[in-house]
Amino acid sequence: MSIGTIAGILAGIGLFIGAIFIATDNFFMFVDAPSFIMVVGGACAASFISFEARYVILAYKSLIIIYSAPAISRNVLKAEVGRIIKWAYAVQKNGPAGLESETKKLQKSDKLLAFGVDCVLAGYSAGEVREILSTSIESAFGRNMAPVKVLQMLGGACPAFGMIGTLVGLVIMLGNLDDPSSLGPALSVALITTLYGVLFSRLIFMPAALKVEQREQIVRFRNYLVLEGLTLLADKKSPRYIQDRMNSYLDPTLHFNIDKDKSK
Repeated sequence: MSIGTIAGILAGIGLFIGAIFIATDNFFMFVDAPSFIMVVGGACAASFISFEARYVILAYKSLIIIYSAPAISRNVLKAEVGRIIKWAYAVQKNGPAGLESETKKLQKSDKLLAFGVDCVLAGYSAGEVREILSTSIESAFGRNMAPVKVLQMLGGACPAFGMIGTLVGLVIMLGNLDDPSSLGPALSVALITTLYGVLFSRLIFMPAALKVEQREQIVRFRNYLVLEGLTLLADKKSPRYIQDRMNSYLDPTLHFNIDKDKSK
């Protein structure tokens, strides 16, 4: 569970609703189904026109996923260094067979890492391992960024459809100038659609896009950290050199220490 994400969305919605309760007793005037349909429905329809359906569905799923804890935490990064060092000792002791026995279960749990280990076991040079895995990492990052683009598009489309709703409300209002009782509801639709457009854009879709992008960047960083370790394994570097090289990518508070952490 991502406490920060949940706290942020609850605070944003809570402050908005609280301000309405303070400002007026008739808070139901801010609930308008036609305005919601025009803004959210229009933006969703535009997303399916702009992108392939599977990427749009993934984007909507990510709106839920961001409330769960991120897959890569600070401790995970440190653990990756320890794992590569453990493999380095296995290679020192038993050669490539030692690495193969240590990585039997990787295929299901971490396909990128399993692919990298296969490259090392295949006897590729350090440069070849780096080139192959770099391509794999960047390709995966590009694919995983597609939902981010969908969310960004939704964030940009909501205010636009809010403006369309405003125009619809104004047309209704101008078409009923001879009926003063209809002017208020028409003007309400005109303004509420703009309000909904800004709210959904700046409180839902754009923040979600930034959150998903940030998490994908963290995953890419982790993958490059692992790439560095596998490259050093392919180059037959010592465990202590691997430790220092991989630690150089991390915050000093996360540095793995062979002498202290190996036994844990």
